[in-house]
This record gives sequence, C-alpha cells and structure tokens, in this order.
Amino acid sequence: MVDIGPAGVRSGSAGAGAPASYVEWGAVLAGAFLAAAISFVLLTFGAAIGLSATSPWPGAGVSAKVIASIAVFWAMAQQIGAFMAGGYVAGRMRSRWHETGHEADFRDGVHGGLVWAVGVVIGAALLFTAAGSATKAGIEAASGAAVASASSGDPMDAIIDGMVRPTSTAAAAPPPPSPAGPGAARNRPASAEDPRSEMSRVLTSAVASGSLTPENRTYLAQIVAQRSGIPQPEAERRVDQAFTAAREAADKARKAAILTGFVTGGSLILSLAAAWWAAMRGGNHRDQSVPARFEFGTRHRRVTPSA
Repeated sequence: MVDIGPAGVRSGSAGAGAPASYVEWGAVLAGAFLAAAISFVLLTFGAAIGLSATSPWPGAGVSAKVIASIAVFWAMAQQIGAFMAGGYVAGRMRSRWHETGHEADFRDGVHGGLVWAVGVVIGAALLFTAAGSATKAGIEAASGAAVASASSGDPMDAIIDGMVRPTSTAAAAPPPPSPAGPGAARNRPASAEDPRSEMSRVLTSAVASGSLTPENRTYLAQIVAQRSGIPQPEAERRVDQAFTAAREAADKARKAAILTGFVTGGSLILSLAAAWWAAMRGGNHRDQSVPARFEFGTRHRRVTPSA
C-alpha cells in the first residue's frame, strides 16, 4: 500500500517482493522534451538575429569573428538555460518518497541529470540539422563565402582553381578535340577527362603524408602548365603555393574541430551542473509549496498544508 501525503510525499511499502523505483521517467521525459523544445526555439531565434546582423556589402554589418564569438556564447547560454528549465520541471514534478534532507536533494538532482542525458540525445538531432544549417549559413554569409560555396563546399576546389587559372585568355590552352565515335568519350582515361579530381587526390594525399613527392610535384606542374599556358617553372611555383594553401586549410580545419570539441564538452558539463541544481531547487519548491513564478533567487514563505 502506498499513500501520498501532504506536499507529494509517499509513504508505506510498494508491495511484498516488489521494490519501488525511485526514478520517475514521466517527469524525466517531460523535462527533457521541454529542454529540447526551448533549445530549438532559442537556436532558431539566435540564427535569425545573426543573419540580420550580417551584410555582404563592405563596411556594413558585423564582422565574421564577432558573429562567430556571439554564436558560440549564444549556443552555450541557450543550452544551459534550456536544461536548467527542464531540470527544474523534472525536480518539481517528481513525487517525493519517505526520504528526507540530503537524500531527497540527491534524488531530485539525479532526475535533473537524467533530463540532461535524455535531452542530449534528443537535442543532438535538432542541433546538427536545422540549427546547424542555419548557423552555417549565417557564418558563410558573414564571411562572403556563400556565393563560392553555392557550387561546391570543398576548399580544395578553390585551391585548384588558382593553380590552373590562365594568366590571360589568349594563354589558355584549348581543350583537346573529342575523338570520333559515340563511345569515345566514355572510353577516355579518367585523368584526361577530369584532371581536377586527380589533382585534388594528389594534394590531399600529400597533405596527409606531410610532403609532396618530386614525382607528384612535376606531374601536377605539367598539368598546370598545359591547362593554363604558363611555363613549367611558373607552374611548379603554383603547385608549391597550392600545397602550402592546402596545408593551411587543413590546419585551420583541425583547430576549428578542436575548438568546437572543447566548447561542446564544456557546455555539456555546465548544462549537467545546471540541470542538477535546478532539479534540486524544483524539489525544494515542491516540498515548500512555492508558487511556480520562476523566481529562483527569491525566498518564499513556506505554506503549511491545512489538515
């Protein structure tokens, strides 16, 4: 027999041979879904503000670095606030058993931690789909790369464009004539049909290995000289510049991934602490019958239920 007394406190036993579960998944799921919904709304709202603060015109709008810094701060703040609200709801909705003092605070906090765990799984899909694409669009618009990335998002394409660009229109080598026959174009080698893909693979492999072999350097220079109509020494200089640019792009991507990992990990840890604390506050407000006015920093008069 289980009785529910004042302030939602349960007493008694749950039946012989059937231990009671102190985890109330209804309260946990309610807090997790609430946190995910709040996070989605705040991320969408922040992306709209970020897009409104950018401009493709020179001297107008906020710089890309400022937008990126604000985006990082907003992503952390909205995540912490959303899990705080979800943890508070879970702690307040949980039915307290016969535990008292620190044990009640711990179990309330555990419910807040479960809200965080379930909310991370739910919010990951929202974060990396709708909000992630909106944030990426805002950063690209701020940096002026939206037009360049419309056709291709691979930075290696821009590097290869610089390699094979002719010095003048007259210096550009004409494309080789197509062989006769309906199946001749299909039977041509891949390197003769699309050398850009092979050049991209060679540069990518060289960046991964840390060096560009002399054979690959000479081969790339020959392709650049043929397509751009420049001398072999100038083509080799372009290859060296392209290899340096590819290494710089790879290093920039590595640093961005490291920063993203640290920011994401730190934000999740702070969100766990916020959800845990908010769930304990929600449990205290539940036990003291505090009206739900979201006044977390205000002391309320304890209301004693009438008999």
